[in-house]
Amino acid sequence: MTSAGPRSPPAPPRPAGEDESHIGRWDADGGIFPDVDLDSDDPEAKVSRRHARITRRGGVYYIEDLGSTNGTFVNRGRRLLPGDRQPLRDGDEVIVGKTFLKFHVLNS
Repeated sequence: MTSAGPRSPPAPPRPAGEDESHIGRWDADGGIFPDVDLDSDDPEAKVSRRHARITRRGGVYYIEDLGSTNGTFVNRGRRLLPGDRQPLRDGDEVIVGKTFLKFHVLNS
């Protein structure tokens, strides 16, 4: 997933073996700087400022909704409940608000 716009200062260190990325809309006044900034891709503001989080633990990726207004969905399934972690696989479709994303794992 890609993002646009200015970046926040580096995040504090995370526990070993755990990575996370936040999805939302950038808001300098509110101090919200998501890793995946959908502000320019969301003219109707259906994506919450703090919408969802993708976490990697032990090589497995998960997505969880952070209490968004318009929901997070994986592969057009049921709306994720806030705090519920849903496993993600390469190629999964993620819908945040009305914005459709494709999840890909890139080998570096």
